Amino acid sequence: MTTRRRPRAGRIAANAAGLAVAAFAAFPVFWMISTSLKPNREIFSTTPRPLPAKPTLEHYRDIFGGQIIPGVSFASFLVNSALVAAATVLLSGLIALLAATAVARFRFRFRTTVLILLLVVQMIPLEALVIPLFLIIKRAGLYNTLPSLVLVYLGFSLPFAIWMLRGFVAAVPKDLEESAAIDGANRWQIFWRILMPLVAPGLVATSIFSFITAWNELIFALTFISTESRYTAPVALTFFFGRDDTAWGGVMAASTLLTLPVMIFFVLVQRRMVAGLMSGAVKG
Repeated sequence: MTTRRRPRAGRIAANAAGLAVAAFAAFPVFWMISTSLKPNREIFSTTPRPLPAKPTLEHYRDIFGGQIIPGVSFASFLVNSALVAAATVLLSGLIALLAATAVARFRFRFRTTVLILLLVVQMIPLEALVIPLFLIIKRAGLYNTLPSLVLVYLGFSLPFAIWMLRGFVAAVPKDLEESAAIDGANRWQIFWRILMPLVAPGLVATSIFSFITAWNELIFALTFISTESRYTAPVALTFFFGRDDTAWGGVMAASTLLTLPVMIFFVLVQRRMVAGLMSGAVKG
């Protein structure tokens, strides 16, 4: 009886600890959503309540009605962020998969050096690259354009994506590709029908990293974009913070809209992400 009770008690304690950690992590998100539905008098009340007494959508109406920047709706900022994030995810996934295949499958000179450089690039602080990248973007004629952000975000997401996908590609047996070649499949068919499905979990995991990097980034978006209508959502969020006061209702409403796409994207691909991370940890 004692041997049965101990494992059961251990599971209960582990589950309770997991629920406590989940509640602690989810509480800021809950408070953010709750605050976005409160009127200003409840937000600045000296006796805060976890739930709004009279929920309201006035803060959402304000940000979509052009209250941040006159004449520009917050929806346009979300669209700019979505375009940049989607382009970054698609390009980084394609380029990283091709580069990871080359690094994992082919033996060439300075191959080890390339792999080491991928790690070194990730150690450089972002702040140290703002001025050099600004000069490059300026001379290339891409200043104040959304493609400039896509190029910068690609530079930051590709090293991690290539390094992670390399382990997935290396774990795919070459015998599968050789058997497909014997059956008459060309290189493109082997890549699309054999390699692509097997490395899909890793591709999803790296896509989430690329998406979050492009969706939440602020420093480069604030530096490379000067036209208000081309701002991304994180840049637009800074306009709620004034010198004398802060529109906390608008901050929480805009933050909720910024958080929801990431949560939805993660829920849609969480199974493949977990499988990808576990597979990468075992095979890498």
